[in-house]
Amino acid sequence: MPKMHSMNDNFAIPLLRDLFATALRAASPAELVPQALPPRPRGMVTVLGAGKASAAMARAIEEAWGPPMRGLVIVPDGYHVSCRYVEIIEAAHPVPDARGLKAARRILDMARELGEEDFLLAPVSGGGSALMTLPAEGVPLADKQMLNRELLKCGAAIDEINTVRRHVSAIKGGRLAEAAWPAPVLALLLSDVPGDDPAVIASGPTIPDPTTRTDARAVLARHGIEP
Repeated sequence: MPKMHSMNDNFAIPLLRDLFATALRAASPAELVPQALPPRPRGMVTVLGAGKASAAMARAIEEAWGPPMRGLVIVPDGYHVSCRYVEIIEAAHPVPDARGLKAARRILDMARELGEEDFLLAPVSGGGSALMTLPAEGVPLADKQMLNRELLKCGAAIDEINTVRRHVSAIKGGRLAEAAWPAPVLALLLSDVPGDDPAVIASGPTIPDPTTRTDARAVLARHGIEP
């Protein structure tokens, strides 16, 4: 059967494409980051973060603020964006791997080196929780990988998954910001979670954890996962 076309198709389809492209540009880090940045602080800026959009965010930061600057950002495989001052490392997502572990350890070490004259800027976006993986003391990476697989397989909500992730992590739940003290910290958060809760976006590496171990155990029990 021949496909039916209205007289307005030649006008509507290009218009819809233009609207879609405009929406994408408006939501891109190149547009959003400069609007969110305050005036540049003096001295060295260290950029540390993770997420699907975080390399693009880092490049926008570089273009807006310029040197002196250094940093490290973790992105999923295939999400690399070239930057001048910030190193970009690819790692596995959604189940973490050894590359993410090694890069997260470097991020935490860099944060610990900062002093009160330094400035930490953290571009964080969706996917950062799995990418910036650093198990808490006594938690093997293999156990954390298994826990991630089970949570994903059972259909747990993202806030439930991140509640558990924060309690088996040495970097999430505000621990990155804690490591950077006494340096001032500014987090740029690009949300992909319902409600835009900062503690849920990438498990909140710069946000104090509002949950407890009891909350994490309740998530596991609710989905029949043995801790």
